[in-house]
Amino acid sequence: MNQTLKVEGMSCHHCEMAVEKAVKGIAGVENVQVDLIKKEVMVTGSADREQIARAIKEAGYEVVS
Repeated sequence: MNQTLKVEGMSCHHCEMAVEKAVKGIAGVENVQVDLIKKEVMVTGSADREQIARAIKEAGYEVVS
């Protein structure tokens, strides 16, 4: 399953890496791609969208959709 989440608050490579690390730690996540320009996080795998959003929020960023 592929999921794309819009994320606000990412502004640099460090932000990108922080979000990627947070999401990769979730069971069921197979792949994570973070696009700073589009402000999107693309996740492949069976992880629950709410879990992904919670991990991103805990890393200090806001999921807007």
